[in-house]
Amino acid sequence: MFTGIITDMGEIRATEDRGDLRARIATAYETQGIDIGASIACDGVCLTVIALGEDWFDVDISAETLSKTNLGTQFGGDGWQVGRRVNLERALKVGDELGGHIVSGHVDGVAQIVEMRDEGDSTRVTLRAPEDLAKYIAPKGSVALNGTSLTVNEVDGCTFGINFIPHTKAVTTWGQAKTGDWVNLEIDTLARYVARLRDFA
Repeated sequence: MFTGIITDMGEIRATEDRGDLRARIATAYETQGIDIGASIACDGVCLTVIALGEDWFDVDISAETLSKTNLGTQFGGDGWQVGRRVNLERALKVGDELGGHIVSGHVDGVAQIVEMRDEGDSTRVTLRAPEDLAKYIAPKGSVALNGTSLTVNEVDGCTFGINFIPHTKAVTTWGQAKTGDWVNLEIDTLARYVARLRDFA
C-alpha cells in the first residue's frame, strides 16, 4: 500500500530481457534499509525488489505488467529505456503520515496527456482516460498518475484535468512531461468499490 507521495526520482540504469523484463533502478534511498522482497512503487507500479546494491535495486516486470502500463512500448511510448527517470515511493508503514490517498500500486490502465498550459507558476494538464475507466474519475476526487496522488479539477466525458504546482514538478518526473505522453493511471480504490456495490444494488 502506498500514498502517492513521491519520495525519490530514480533512474533506469540497465534493462535485460529474461522472458520477463529485469530493470536496475538507481536510487537515493538507503538501500541497507530495504529488504529483498520489499515493494516499491515505480511510476505507480508496485514492483518487488529482487536484488540490491549500494545505490540501486533490481525488479522483474512481467509481460502482463508491460502490456497494461507505460513500462512497455505497446502504447507508442519509449517504455523503460536506460536513462529514463521514474517516480519512486516505498511502501507505507504503520504510523506513517497519509499525505495523499490510498494507492495500491495496481495500475488500471494508461491515460494520455492531450493538453498542457501554464497558469502562473503551475501547469494545467488535460488527460484522456480509457472509456471503461473514465466513469470512476470524479471532480475533486483522487487519481494516481505515474504514482503521484493528484486531485481532479474537472471531468468532461473521458477527459479530465489536473494541476501541477512547482514543487510537484521539481520533485517528480512531471517536470519533464509533455503532450502525447502516456501515463499510468490508478483510479481511486473507493470509487472502484462503490461502483462494484452499485452494480449489485
